[in-house]
Amino acid sequence: MFEHIELWQILLLSAYSALAIYDGNNTTIGFVKPTMAGFFAGVIMGDIQTGLIVGGTLNLLVLGVGNFGGASIPDYMTGALLGTAFAVMSGKGAEFGATIAIPIGLLMVQLDVLARFINTFIQHRAEALIENGEPDKAANMNLLGIIPMSLSRMIPVFLALSLGSVFVNDVVSYIPDAIMNGLKVAGGMLPALGIAILLRYLPVKKNMSFLIVGFFLSAYLSVPVLGVALVGLAIAIAYFNSSDDVMKTSTNLQHEAMGDE
Repeated sequence: MFEHIELWQILLLSAYSALAIYDGNNTTIGFVKPTMAGFFAGVIMGDIQTGLIVGGTLNLLVLGVGNFGGASIPDYMTGALLGTAFAVMSGKGAEFGATIAIPIGLLMVQLDVLARFINTFIQHRAEALIENGEPDKAANMNLLGIIPMSLSRMIPVFLALSLGSVFVNDVVSYIPDAIMNGLKVAGGMLPALGIAILLRYLPVKKNMSFLIVGFFLSAYLSVPVLGVALVGLAIAIAYFNSSDDVMKTSTNLQHEAMGDE
């Protein structure tokens, strides 16, 4: 059974996609993060838990990954929005939403490149205005760069959600159960993949003891993620304070040694 999506939900999700990509390119509020996008979509669609699971799963895929210069990376923010919406509309669960969100994010790379390509024309126009001694007009021209980037997300999100249950129903009805089960398994593996990617960038060997403590708390004591995070925070604070005390002691000993000389 597929739920119907209202026009106000489509408009809010489309507007969020425009705001989030602007935030991702200019500020650090965090709207572009998949977890935030999934949460917002969950609130709008009336299923926050599904939104957090979809967004959190996708967020694990981008841990430790960033784009430099003009490089484009998969847009899992848009994937989280649409994945959550489709998961709620289809009733297939968060695993389905997270899985279909991945190709959506990969597809958005092409639209991101197109938007950046359009912005080169705007940038060249701004440079010409600066050469002509018109910096105010150049600044206004640069603001136009928001439009292509925002539309590159708003239009796909609006169209996908406007097709709504008909689109989702057609997609899901033609997918065999064997493939759907495979997608669920793949969706369950995504968090492990994201963690593995992150561990490649972290000094794991140096901090192996902390990794073992976290694994023990989660696997053997079934401590929730928040509980493990609080234990990690407590260890980090204690480690910082002890390091600070060692530095102060070392500094005092150096001063005393200099005084004796």
